[in-house]
Order: sequence, then C-alpha cells, then structure tokens
Amino acid sequence: MQEIEYLTVTQVATILNISTDTVIRKFGDEPGVINLGTPEMQHKRRYRVLRIPRHVLNRVLNQRKVA
Repeated sequence: MQEIEYLTVTQVATILNISTDTVIRKFGDEPGVINLGTPEMQHKRRYRVLRIPRHVLNRVLNQRKVA
C-alpha cells in the first residue's frame, strides 16, 4: 500500500513561493485536504490548520497550468 505524503501550509507556501494566507485561501476547500483547525464560534474566529496531500498539490498545479 502506498503511503500518502502530507505537506504543511508553510511547506506548500515555500514550494509555490506564495504567502501562507494565500495557500490557506486556495487549498482550504479543495477535496482531499485535511482541516485540523477549529470551527468559528460566536466570539472566536476559526483557526485553520491544513494538511495538503502531495497529489492534491500536483492536481491543482496541473489544473492551473492548462488554464
């Protein structure tokens, strides 16, 4: 069985040479991305901790390359 490689937001930001905020915004709703953060509550803002599988990063890059 093949092991899935998960990347942090900082690792993806370094690979793509963009900010961590941009990574969170672009990958937050992608299928396959794991959100380990907390939901937004009445008096607390949500906290997002993402783990992005390598294959999702490759898929998004390939989609953007074609367009």
